[in-house]
Amino acid sequence: MNANLSAGQSSTRKVKDRLFQALCIGAIIFSLGALAGLLLDVVISGLPSLSWHFFTNFASRFPEKAGIKAAIYGTLWMMSLTASFCIPIGIATAIYLEEYAGDSRLARIIKLNIANLAGVPSIVYGFLGLAIFVRMLQFDRSVLSGALTMALLVMPIVIVSAQEAIRAVPLSLREGSYALGATRWQTTRRVVLPAAVSGIATGVILALSRAIGETAPLIMIGALTFIAFVPDGPMAPFTALPIQIFNWISRPQAGFHDIAAAAVLVLLLFIFIMNAAASILRHRYDRRWQD
Repeated sequence: MNANLSAGQSSTRKVKDRLFQALCIGAIIFSLGALAGLLLDVVISGLPSLSWHFFTNFASRFPEKAGIKAAIYGTLWMMSLTASFCIPIGIATAIYLEEYAGDSRLARIIKLNIANLAGVPSIVYGFLGLAIFVRMLQFDRSVLSGALTMALLVMPIVIVSAQEAIRAVPLSLREGSYALGATRWQTTRRVVLPAAVSGIATGVILALSRAIGETAPLIMIGALTFIAFVPDGPMAPFTALPIQIFNWISRPQAGFHDIAAAAVLVLLLFIFIMNAAASILRHRYDRRWQD
């Protein structure tokens, strides 16, 4: 009787396990199908609008004459400044927390707060950028304000990913370096960082690929939606691809929706290139370190 009861319970568990597995597979198929449908709609709507004039023209009130030249230059300006701010500060912070701060209470509090900041909604950083960079420091609605706001947004991600990469370096490598008489900084610079560079580079590129698609912080700091010139410096007004897409998609004319879809394709191409670069860098450095 006990054997029959045990067999029945085992059969019930198998049925439940298969049902749960089928449910998970169905959820994945539904999600991928919805994503594929959205991408197909964007491709069908935006592909005919992609042309050389679309990349070389400025924004216009007429959809057939509108282009993304100012948005591309503004995006490149903003992402270059964002990278120059967040990469050195983020990596230096991670090095300090992992190699120098130890396991003190203060270090644990800092690490916890940084991890929490990585999950803060992007619009909160937009409010922060508006209050500090635009109004208090009076940088106005410039490329510098946008870059600093985006740097704050992705800084926790850069720090956390760099911490994980540094923490993954085997302790034996550090001990071997110390045994040869190297100082802590020499060990960090010549042993730890080369071993962790693939993980750090991957985290940095993925963080920047998130920043390039953010719209809410740029709306909050007042990035322009219509601009007919290329930014000539960090203090110049600017627009970016997400803002341009937001502007076009909010208009009632169908022609603007088509060129907004074309701009989405360009933005997706940027993100795809950055993610592919992260994968290539990680594979190359991992293979070099193993060799």
